[in-house]
Amino acid sequence: MFSFDPYSPAIDADPFPFYKTLRDEAPCFWSPEAQTWVLSRYADIVSAGQDWQTYSSAKGNLMTELPGRAGATLGTTDPPRHDRLRGLIQHAFMKRNLESLSGPIRDIAATAAADLAGRRQFDFIGDFSSKFTVRVLFAALGLPLGDEMTVREKAVLMVQSDPHTRAKGPEHIAAYNWMTDYAAGVIAERRARPLNDLISHFSTAEIDGDRLDEREVLLTTTTLIMAGIESLGGFMSMFALNLADHADARRDVVADPALLQEAVEESLRFNTSAQRFRRCLQKDVELHGQQMRAGDFVCLAYGSGNRDERQFPDPDRYDIRRKPRGHLGFGGGVHACLGTAIARLSVKVAFDEFHKVVPDYRRVQEHLPWMPSSTFRSPTRLELAVQ
Repeated sequence: MFSFDPYSPAIDADPFPFYKTLRDEAPCFWSPEAQTWVLSRYADIVSAGQDWQTYSSAKGNLMTELPGRAGATLGTTDPPRHDRLRGLIQHAFMKRNLESLSGPIRDIAATAAADLAGRRQFDFIGDFSSKFTVRVLFAALGLPLGDEMTVREKAVLMVQSDPHTRAKGPEHIAAYNWMTDYAAGVIAERRARPLNDLISHFSTAEIDGDRLDEREVLLTTTTLIMAGIESLGGFMSMFALNLADHADARRDVVADPALLQEAVEESLRFNTSAQRFRRCLQKDVELHGQQMRAGDFVCLAYGSGNRDERQFPDPDRYDIRRKPRGHLGFGGGVHACLGTAIARLSVKVAFDEFHKVVPDYRRVQEHLPWMPSSTFRSPTRLELAVQ
């Protein structure tokens, strides 16, 4: 009897065979373990992502939601409230010019990469990407230096869930509460003394007299810290894993860094860290012979849509020249990720600098330790050997 439990360590380790069975045999599948429907085909996921009137995010978009977050962040609202929030947040992003960040991002990457010179083996996450992502986030948001590693530790805990209880455990809730308090302190500081950073711009962003309210500023900041650290960090570790496992692709990218952008896009398709997000049905829907009811939760399995042969030929091959238009590595529909530009820039620059110091490497561990999360998928350690 086939089962699909998004909380299972087996799914964390390798979801792709499960996804293929779902797409081919049960494209609209009820998971009793997760108490949710699972949509696994690309076309269905894209349709649901665009139809927010039916597939609502207002009850939360993480597979296991954090308390009090729904309804106050971009990912947990529907239009028109979502459009208002997005407009105000985009306004803040535009004021924090991306070009002005590219120099600091390169400096951060070069410093982190320099620490690896002469090493024969290292943990890509602990020794490089975690240092890089937290410093980039602090630079972009304007967070005061000093708490970087604590902030990262809490952000990583926030996206996890307990595989046994299928819920957020006390340590995950405590991390979320800590982050909310931390963000509140920074916001108060920036309101008193605004700088040219994202938090200052959020706190004061205004369109036609409309501003973000206190809870929106607080939870948007908290979510951005979580996403900036965990989403960017998870994506970087998956990209490193893909390049470590595919020697030809790695050599091509090192020989011609202009290929990095294409390799990044294919990595977002092939192995995105953002695997599954949820919606809540606002009305009854019949799909593939299944009757879903208003009030049911629905999991949009982006990671499966990205490997759907109906959309991407030969989907299990990592091909950096594929140009996978329309991939779901950053989600889609009204909730396409707002941080895509800064994420793409950061990863490209990070690997450009990383490859100057470590051009040739391979994976050491046969079996990786995976983060327990029903939404994201990334390893907690990635040992690389220098060749």
